[in-house]
Amino acid sequence: MSLNEEVELLRSIPLFAKLELSKLKLLAFTSERLTFAEGQNLFRQGDMGDAAYVIIDGGADIIIASPTGPLVVAQVGKNAFIGEIAILCDVPRTATVKATKRLETLKISKDLFFRLVREFPEMAVEIMRELARRVDQMNVQLREANAKLARAGG
Repeated sequence: MSLNEEVELLRSIPLFAKLELSKLKLLAFTSERLTFAEGQNLFRQGDMGDAAYVIIDGGADIIIASPTGPLVVAQVGKNAFIGEIAILCDVPRTATVKATKRLETLKISKDLFFRLVREFPEMAVEIMRELARRVDQMNVQLREANAKLARAGG
């Protein structure tokens, strides 16, 4: 994938869509391109976060530990932006991400990510929107799970 193709990929992600072309090129140029094989972890729940990832191609499961074993809570694919919670909140990774097929990513370092957020406040607004969307999705899932438990008598 050429630099211009990576720039276009980044532009398709709402978080980066409003960045100037020069900043997108900088982001694409300074990001590290990584490939993961099917079954390989990008990172594990509990690891400290040093980067976020943009999925260029492929798919992955988002997995959390539960009392009954690993639980797949989401699946992500092309254009997904993952791993940002650990670097935004300076907390350990909240989930494990495992490739479900060959996965190509751009790894964006924590330092570069924060430099972009400082220089482009609109990026911070997009981050808030994305995190709010995820909280809303989680609330829907919790309501559905509670309704199932109530119907089952639990």
